[in-house]
Amino acid sequence: MKIAFATQDMKRVDAHFGWAKNIAVYEISEDGYECVGVHEFDGELNEDGNEDKLGPKLAAVADCAILYVAAIGGSGAARVVAKNVHPIKVSSPELIDDLLAQLRKVLAGTPPPWLRKALLKGRERTFALDEEVGHGAQ
Repeated sequence: MKIAFATQDMKRVDAHFGWAKNIAVYEISEDGYECVGVHEFDGELNEDGNEDKLGPKLAAVADCAILYVAAIGGSGAARVVAKNVHPIKVSSPELIDDLLAQLRKVLAGTPPPWLRKALLKGRERTFALDEEVGHGAQ
């Protein structure tokens, strides 16, 4: 499962989604996690009501299940959710490694329903039929 982080310093979730200089993308699994991509953004990133600047950021997180941010506007949040990405706002800057370690613990236990749904992102939805189906008592 891929997780995205809005970050200015590449170590912490410390950026507003629209103003982030970087979106770091990690792949997380039972075995651990690794950074699989960094999307860098430059130019005018300040709050200005310009929704066009969100396009490249939305593309950067499109295949992620979760997006950690320090803040996100209502329009940005709606557009992220429309891509089936679950935004999570941190109340103060948090280390990306700490958030990934916490998430691994939750995944190893019994994840909440929203997280179980997020785990399915990017996987083809198939329903395994028991071989016994259709072979009832004869």
